[in-house]
This record gives sequence, structure tokens and C-alpha cells, in this order.
Amino acid sequence: MSSPPSDVRSGLTGDHVEPAGDEEAEVDRPEYSGPPLVVAVTGAASGMGERLVRRLAEAQGVRRVLAIDERRGEAKGVQWRVLDVRDPAVAERLAGVDVVVHLALDLGMESDPKARSAYNVRGTQTVITAAAAAGVHRVVLCTSAMVYGALPDNEVPLAEDAPLRATEEATLVGDLLEIERLARRAPHVHPGLSVTVLRPAVLVGPGVDTVLTRHFEAPRLLVVAGSRPCWQFCHVDDLTTALEYAALGIVEGEVTVGCDGWLEQEEVEQITGIRRMELPASLALGTAARLHRLGLTPAPAGDLAYTMYPWVVSGSRLHEAGWRPRYSNEDVLAELLAQVSGNHAVAGRRLSGKDAATSLGAAGATVALVGTAALVRRARKRRRL
Repeated sequence: MSSPPSDVRSGLTGDHVEPAGDEEAEVDRPEYSGPPLVVAVTGAASGMGERLVRRLAEAQGVRRVLAIDERRGEAKGVQWRVLDVRDPAVAERLAGVDVVVHLALDLGMESDPKARSAYNVRGTQTVITAAAAAGVHRVVLCTSAMVYGALPDNEVPLAEDAPLRATEEATLVGDLLEIERLARRAPHVHPGLSVTVLRPAVLVGPGVDTVLTRHFEAPRLLVVAGSRPCWQFCHVDDLTTALEYAALGIVEGEVTVGCDGWLEQEEVEQITGIRRMELPASLALGTAARLHRLGLTPAPAGDLAYTMYPWVVSGSRLHEAGWRPRYSNEDVLAELLAQVSGNHAVAGRRLSGKDAATSLGAAGATVALVGTAALVRRARKRRRL
């Protein structure tokens, strides 16, 4: 079976991260008084998986860390097992493991949707089945708060047990919803196995590249007329500590993760210094749908809802367990701006230098439309050739 490159699928964020420094070591550790655990982490060679295995290797409540990936990573103090998580042989490698944290997901925007879905869903299903067969008592999964959906009638903030109302549209969100279904079925199919699911807000940090982070690479912030955007972020360091809480069993069930509170659109514009471009809903959604049909943008029009309506989460279960985010929304947004500095995107499509010059040369609210029109013309021209 063909599969996407490991650098876009291992460990959520997809990029190598540097070893944790003194600043991360200062983060308070969760209070854990149970027996020392053996924890396996998939997708451990890069991204979020690498961050977590480095942290767990120093956790007092962890006796041993088993790092699983298709290549050996650089984390020290862990035991490596090199294999594809879709391989049923993973069950043999989980012998003696207490907890599995499954982070081997393909979240790459440029990945083939069918191959990505096959990897994400089959990989998760195989890991859950293998964990049950090996006698593992807890599996931790990580999806996204996007599974709640972004709707005008959403409560602000959403409780963990709010219904999942996202639209699938054969997108990455569809993969995450299927993973959520697997998580809910697992305890019934495999008695004795508990599943914890973490749902972070807009993830930001080294190596994270999503449609939502690219929203801030645009020359103007698109605002759909009549909508009420509410922005909540989650730093990768905060997600790492939340995953530690889940691995140790301090939080269980469905758990949301994010900065405290949220930012209104006006606050975002003030912090970023980027002015808005307000468009009627019909024009914005119609253009997004047309660009996606032409293969010019990585996300379908439905994903535009996440920049229109609130999907803020409370994080109440983590807070009740004593967890607190290190970063505020303002902190994370400032880091995101530094991270995307020099990049230019229109409707989630990152532009080359020539494209950027064309788009950014326009003034005011026409800037994104100029870029969009240029992309459409280019696609039509290629089709005629």
C-alpha cells in the first residue's frame, strides 16, 4: 500500500523539533501517585510525538517509554520500535505496555485525500485493536476541537460533551470524525479498554501548517459579513503537557485543550495589524468552492466556517485536574505571526514570490480577489493547453 512521506504524517505536526530546553523543564509536572507506567507513543520520530516522548522520558510516573515510528528518531532514553502502525504486528510490540498514545496521523494539506484517510483511519483502528489484544488498558487519541463544528448557534465556550456537528465533506475533519467514532466504539468492542480523546483548539507551534494558520498569511483577514469569528489557540507545548495528563490517566474521556478564553475579530485585527476584507457570504463561499473544485486550494468551502463562527472550548476537565496553559491567546497569536512572517497565502493556498507580488500589489479589499482571480485564470489556461 502506498503511503505519504513520514515527514508529514508522524506525530501530528510533521516537522522535527529540537530537544526541550530549560524553559520547558520548568513547566509544572502533574501530580501522579499511581504505579509507574509503560507508555508507548506512535509517531514518535517527529512533531508532537517527539515532543511527548522527550517529556515522558523524564516523567516520574513513567517507568519506560516505547517510541514507535517508521524511522528511528533522535529522542534519547526511550526504546525504539520501527514499523508502520497499520501493521498488525504492532500488537506484538505492545506487550507489557500500559498506555498507548497514538499520534501517527497524516495531517498534511498536500496529501492525497484518499491515501491520507486510509492511513489515518486504518492506522487508528489497527492501534486500538492491537492495544486491546496486547492487554493495554488505555489508549489516548488526539483529534481537534474542529469536530464540534463551527456554527452560529454554538455555545461559547463549548462543553466537552457538546455534540459533534462538523461537516465531513471528505476532508481532514472527516478523518477526525471517523477516529472519534472508533474511539466511542472501542470500549464496547474491547471491554476493559478505555479511550481518552484530546481535542485541541487552533494548534500553533513549530512545524504546524494548517488552513487556519495560513489564514494569517493573507494580506487581509477575510471576514464574512454577518459572522462572528471567535479565535482560540492551543500552543504545541500546552498540548504536550495535556497529553501527559491523559497518558497518566489524570484526565479521561473527551478532553478539550486550549488557551483560556478567546479573541474577538476586532482584537485579532488590533494584535496582528492586518486589516479585514469583508465579503458577503455568498461571494466568499462561492469563490472558496470554485477554487477548491479547480484544485487551487487545499480545503473545501465548508472549512471557511471555522473562520466565521465560534468553536471555542472550555478545557474544563483539564482545569479540574489542575492543568493550566502556559500561553495566552495573545502569546500564541504573536508566535504565529512570527512563524508565518514572509509567507503569503490566499484562500489557504500559499503563493510563490511571483503570485505574492501580483496579489499584494493591489490595494484595500481587492487584494485577495485579485489573487483569487489570477489563480482561476491560470487554472483555466492550463486546462485549455
